Amino acid sequence: MAFALYRTKDSFGALEMLKNFLFRLNQLLSVKLLLNIPKQYKKQLNFVLSGLICLSIIIANSHVVNSQNTTTPEPADLITAESLDTAELAQTIKKVEAKWERAYEKYFRRNFVNYNRSADKIAQHLKNISQQTSVNPAVIWAIPKPKFLQLLLVTPNNRLVMEKIRSADAIALDSIVTQFNIAIADRHSRKYLPPAKQLYKWIFAPFESYLEAENIDTILLCTGPKLRSLPFAALHDGEKFAIEKYNLALIPAFNLSDTNYEANDEGQENKQVLAMGASEFKEHPALPGVAVELHIITPQLWAGRKIMNQDFTLENLQSAHQQGEYDIIHLATHSEFRSGSPDNSYIQFSDRPLGLDQFASLNLGNPPVDLLVLSSCETALGDKDAELGFAGLAIQTGAKSVLASLWPINDAGTVALMSEFYQDLKQTPIKAEALKQAQLTMLEGKVSFVAGQLRGSEVSVPLPPALTNLNIEQQELAHPFYWAGFTMIGNPW
Repeated sequence: MAFALYRTKDSFGALEMLKNFLFRLNQLLSVKLLLNIPKQYKKQLNFVLSGLICLSIIIANSHVVNSQNTTTPEPADLITAESLDTAELAQTIKKVEAKWERAYEKYFRRNFVNYNRSADKIAQHLKNISQQTSVNPAVIWAIPKPKFLQLLLVTPNNRLVMEKIRSADAIALDSIVTQFNIAIADRHSRKYLPPAKQLYKWIFAPFESYLEAENIDTILLCTGPKLRSLPFAALHDGEKFAIEKYNLALIPAFNLSDTNYEANDEGQENKQVLAMGASEFKEHPALPGVAVELHIITPQLWAGRKIMNQDFTLENLQSAHQQGEYDIIHLATHSEFRSGSPDNSYIQFSDRPLGLDQFASLNLGNPPVDLLVLSSCETALGDKDAELGFAGLAIQTGAKSVLASLWPINDAGTVALMSEFYQDLKQTPIKAEALKQAQLTMLEGKVSFVAGQLRGSEVSVPLPPALTNLNIEQQELAHPFYWAGFTMIGNPW
């Protein structure tokens, strides 16, 4: 049985209305109507009304005490006359999914596979995932509207909930998102906290009681314009960042995403990585940390193959991929997601760029690639077209999942996070969880640069002079600028 809830007022509000009504009725009867009631009935009527008023006050006060001591309200406490039934809410989700499928297909000018899951089937799929893996996932849709932010939630227990956040109208939401994106780029301040708290209050807080009730630890975020390039990991509840509470993944639409789970019988340690990149470019700034980054990934942490500099070509990538040996492809190079059509965005190879419109030619679904990593991306934050390109990376390339950065950080910071991520990925098959652990390691100050070396939780490596001269302090690496921009796109597991 599905719970379909649309919250506006709680039962305490209804009791307050009842109490006020009874007071008013008593007042009217006392002043006017009692004049026409026989004397023998006046006393009894006043007694009944006074009793009802006292009863409503007692129940209302009892409700306040119970709500303060109970973190998970019962669904019945939240249903009002404006509640949507399950069928209506399921139809709303279906319409949102269809709308966003059209948006991505229009942008990329191609058709995508549609998994055609209804709300009930999405809930059942989430339940299957929770039984197959160590995670307990839910889906949140966040749909900006002119007068409010519409939120939808589906959980493994088939709970369907809708919220309308009227304080987050289009103007207010755009303003706070812009403030947040600007503030998080200031590595030496905490100005990002006020907008981070406001965005958390709007997007996550309305569903927290439901998430806690079902012990949800993984959230798939399916978002509309202005939110597809939001670093959700850095949203803040006043005490913790969102990444301290949840594994997070961004998906274009649930029915466009391959969210199936395939157990790896051979184990993580037997996976192969194809690590490619370049340090020098003709028309782009140098990336002096690429050599160290690739060396840490393979052969230091993972088995696989490394291809660098002039050999980092599209043809060599395609040839190596077709051998079918690599579960992970890591590209340490410039990538940019710009406004306008997909051909304005690109990945830079040593000899030429590959336009986003041509990413489909990579055909990373055949043979299947479990994870594509783009470690040095730049996205036009808040731009509708750039967001579609970024959030649609997995479906456009054919990879099951993509790990990419929303903004470029210096090479030292990239090396630090990537070294932690690949260490954590060896320990857990859940990619979003591995990213979370890497981000927490940075947040907790467990990564530092000392005496020309990167010292992580387990790995220490010497750095080239170009990186040691950056003078990045350990405290600075804990700032969300260095870790929050890295986003898991597509399949979280």
